[in-house]
This record gives sequence, structure tokens and C-alpha cells, in this order.
Amino acid sequence: MPEVLEVEAYRALAEQAGLGRTIASVEAPDSWYLKRGLTASQLQVLVGGHFEAARRLGKLLLLDTRLASGAEGPVLGLRFGMSGRLVVDGRVGTGPLWHSPRGCLPRYERFAVVFADGGHLGISDPRRLGGVEVEPSEARVGFDAATLTPGQLARALSTSRAPLKARLMDQARVAGIGNLIADEVLWRAGLAPSRPAGSLSPAELRRLHRHLRAALAQMGARGGSHTGDLMAHRTPGGRCPRDGQPLQRDRVGGRTTWWCPAHQR
Repeated sequence: MPEVLEVEAYRALAEQAGLGRTIASVEAPDSWYLKRGLTASQLQVLVGGHFEAARRLGKLLLLDTRLASGAEGPVLGLRFGMSGRLVVDGRVGTGPLWHSPRGCLPRYERFAVVFADGGHLGISDPRRLGGVEVEPSEARVGFDAATLTPGQLARALSTSRAPLKARLMDQARVAGIGNLIADEVLWRAGLAPSRPAGSLSPAELRRLHRHLRAALAQMGARGGSHTGDLMAHRTPGGRCPRDGQPLQRDRVGGRTTWWCPAHQR
């Protein structure tokens, strides 16, 4: 499922292969995929223009546009849900996603920009949980997980009685962390996912931040959010790879959660 690591790979692909190419047409075969009242006809303003920059905020990919007239165009916001992948000229931004079909079949394409040179940039999303919008509210996105400082983490968690995992996954607080990264980081840091977010001591906050940075670096190098040390053990009968104790499966913040009661406190 696309989290900060996958969307950063999408951003890099868009930057490498999607910028500066004249847009010949915009295709939106699935109108449900267009959000906040956006219509396919409104997107035609992009024809003749090009993508000028590719940015990322958490799980949100932002494509800055320049119109054919030379004027600054709208910002295109791409969200990938649980199964979306960015595809540019047949190149896929990431490898297979967890719980998602391996191939990018034509019937999964929800949105595409066709370039004048014959190439195209599109979203393949079997589960249809992503979406496209223009001028997304960047101010509503929280601190980015990839550049999060200890102070920002403390501000995101302090005073909250929400479960720690739920707060980490609240995109308005910390942007980019999804279910797999949250479980991995809390397991590494030895913190229970259901304890109140505001209950962490300064030492626990520092430990959580240290493990978040290390996990993102290691999992990014391995190939994505599904490559954590806990991943292979997230199954009935699974045991903690640290201490061998049975893992517990719960629902925290509405998401399936695997954790080790023996060392996560």
C-alpha cells in the first residue's frame, strides 16, 4: 500500500520522466476518481501545457503545471489510496504493492495524461481508493514523516489521548505514515500502539523519532513500506522476531494492528 516511501518513488519518477513534456490530452475514464467537484472537462485546461515540477507532501503527489499561454497553471494533486501506482511510459514507480494485483492492467487505469510525443503518465489503481484533484489544500497536511524533527513529533503527539498509532497515521498531524510503517516503527521502538499518544516521556519521544528515521531509511533502501522486519510475521500464529513471543492482532484507529505485548509498552 503506498505510504511515504512509495509516493516519494512516484515523485522521483514524475520528475525524471514527466516534466517539460507537452500535454496533448487528459483522460479521466472513471469520473468517480475525480474529487471535490472536479470534472474531466475542467482538466482540459492542461492541454498544450506541461508539468513544471513534481513535489510530495506525505502521501500526496503534487504536480505543478504551466499552461500553453505561459501562465502558471493549477496544481494537480494525486492520491493513491491503498493500491495506486504511478506509471510513466510503461515504467511503474514501485514494485508490487501488498494486497494488490501485480500487473497494471488497462482496466485499472483511472486517470492519464497523454503527451504530444506519444508517452503518457497515469494512475493504475485496482481498488479505486485514490483520487485526483486540483489545488489541494497543502496547509491541511501535517509534518512530513520523511523530514520530521523531534520537536515536530512532540507537537504532533503531545496532549492527545488518541491511540499512539492512530495519531501517527493522522495525515493532518504526521503526513506519510500508513499502517505498515506505523506497526514497524512502534515495534522497533517498543511502544504499544494503543497507549495515549500524549503519554510518551521525552526519552520515549526521542526513541520513537530515532526509530522512525532509521526505519524509513532502511525500508526505503530495501524497496518500500512492505519490507519491514515485522512484515513476514504479520499473520495468525506469527511470533515477534525480536523475542519469539506470540504477536497480538488488534484494531487500532480502525486499522488491523500487529504488535508484541511482551516488549511494546
